[in-house]
Amino acid sequence: MPLDETHNPTLKSFIASANAPDCDFPIQNLPYGAFRPRGTGGAPRIGVAIGDAILDIAAVADLMDAPAAHAAEACAAPHLNALMELGPPAWAALRTALSRLLHAGAADTRARVEPHLTPIAAAELFVPVKIGNFTDFFASIFHATNTGRMFRPDNPLLPNYKYVPVAYHGRASSIRVSGTPVRRPSGQTKRADEAVPVYRPARSLDYELELGFYIGQPSALGTPVPIAEAGAHVFGYCLLNDWSARDIQGWEAQPLGPFLAKNFATTVSPFVVTAAALAPFRTKAFARPEGDPAPLPHLTAPHDQAEGGLDIVMEVFLLTPKMRAAGNTPFRLSRGSFAQVYWTVAQMVAHHASGGCNLEVGDLMGSGTVSGPEPESQASLLELSKGGREPVALPDGEERRFLEDGDEVIFRGHCARAGFTRIGFGECRAVIEPAAQG
Repeated sequence: MPLDETHNPTLKSFIASANAPDCDFPIQNLPYGAFRPRGTGGAPRIGVAIGDAILDIAAVADLMDAPAAHAAEACAAPHLNALMELGPPAWAALRTALSRLLHAGAADTRARVEPHLTPIAAAELFVPVKIGNFTDFFASIFHATNTGRMFRPDNPLLPNYKYVPVAYHGRASSIRVSGTPVRRPSGQTKRADEAVPVYRPARSLDYELELGFYIGQPSALGTPVPIAEAGAHVFGYCLLNDWSARDIQGWEAQPLGPFLAKNFATTVSPFVVTAAALAPFRTKAFARPEGDPAPLPHLTAPHDQAEGGLDIVMEVFLLTPKMRAAGNTPFRLSRGSFAQVYWTVAQMVAHHASGGCNLEVGDLMGSGTVSGPEPESQASLLELSKGGREPVALPDGEERRFLEDGDEVIFRGHCARAGFTRIGFGECRAVIEPAAQG
């Protein structure tokens, strides 16, 4: 994806907060979200985050030329699907128009834009896309190896892993926006000293730090998507927490894989960082170690190998009830990079459609847990605690093997590269509530 005027690192916004060095939403980002001013009621609308504010896009459509104005009018809807359906030329036109309206030199339109800005802190945020399908991949070889070693110490990776981007189909109905509490699930578990399973609240509740990506261009049923074109089907990205009940998963996963251990909740960050905004942060695909097989031809394209990676720093923080009561800041559990995943986003998309499955506008896909090779980059408690055998020490003297009621998990992500403006994803966070009674 080529760079254009919207990526210019010298651009500044008339919104002062957007110009701070550590701002997630500078004018070079312009991520989309569904919102309404808190306490107003009515249907959400699509806005664009800029600094500490969010702009009602449809409200300023009359300040744009076509086709940007047409794209802006589509943002009067409560989801991004209508905008995505207009296709890449409309996406590009709207991004350029918003950049021009919000930059510091837009003196002639500033007075007409400002009334349609809402502080993000005063906005109610929603899942930004109407999601019909959710697929979750297993794209980090380090996560796959770490978890596989717990069950198969001598052979942690199954034979297919280096040939196929492994995935499972998740549940779209239980996807919720950041800030929505997650209730501890109940399910069948069987402990080592028990003869039969028992239905009870999950004891080994975990998070998984993932990158989510939304499909913006569909494909036809029965027609594979060529790897060289697969990346263009992605509209944008978010942070995603694939909550996992490990004790339920351990009992139910054989032979068909994840089910109730995963489908009780998935949390997504509220803003969609577009593929266009991430163009400066593309990098080479993960370098496979010597001796690993090359991807099969339908999963290999020179351009994807050269620029299919994304250099996104991804972090996990934990805030326990004790830390919250003491006024302490969240403790960082891990930090890694999406550039270290084994499969590129385009490879995941191409594989998804390679058997003839049709992609639909609004489909959500998750990367799988983004763990790296270093211990501090392990992106789940299952890995950090070695399956619960070695508790993670927290700075206030607490320990965690898995999540406890009242714990809040917070994901953050950002991109930084010399010569370009840092951009971020905002937060993806949720508090664990006790299991339902009865």
